[in-house]
Amino acid sequence: MELTVQLRKRVRGLVADELESFMARARKAVGLKGGASLVVTSNAEIRRMNRWFRGKDKITDVLSFGAEGIAGYAGDIAVSLDIAAENARRFGHSVGDEVRILALHGLLHLAGYDHETDRGRMARREKQLRAALGLPASLIQRAQEKARRKTNGRKKPRVLKAKARKRKVR
Repeated sequence: MELTVQLRKRVRGLVADELESFMARARKAVGLKGGASLVVTSNAEIRRMNRWFRGKDKITDVLSFGAEGIAGYAGDIAVSLDIAAENARRFGHSVGDEVRILALHGLLHLAGYDHETDRGRMARREKQLRAALGLPASLIQRAQEKARRKTNGRKKPRVLKAKARKRKVR
C-alpha cells in the first residue's frame, strides 16, 4: 500500500516526507484500503485537471480521483497550494495544516464519502478525524459556519417582504 507525495509547487515548511507520514496516519484513521498519491500543485494545474476530468473550467481547492478496478490502489488527490496558502492566511493556521486538511478531505472522498449527498455524514467524520489528527477546523465545517454567519444562525435565510405603499395619483 504505497503512498506518494509530489510537491510541484513548494512553500517553506512543507516537506514531502512529513506529508507522506501524515497521509499514512490519515489513511489508516479513515479506514482506506490501498495506496494513494497526493500532488500539491498550482491553481493553473488544478484548473486544467478540473476541466479535463470533470468538465468544470474553474479552480478548486482539492480534487480526488478514485482508482476503481485497480487492485491495491485507492486513487489520487490533487491540492491547490495557492488556495491552501490563501485559506491558511484567512483562518490563521499554517499552510502545512491547510494542505493536510485538504488531503484528509480527499482521502474521505476516496473512501466513498460524498458531502454533496450524504446528509452530513462526511462532515461529521471529517470533524472527528480532524480532532484525532490534531488539525484545525475542517473544510466542510468552515463552509457550514460561513453559511450560518450569512443567515445569522437561522436554518433558512429569512425573506423580508416589502410592504406595498399606496400612492395617491393626482
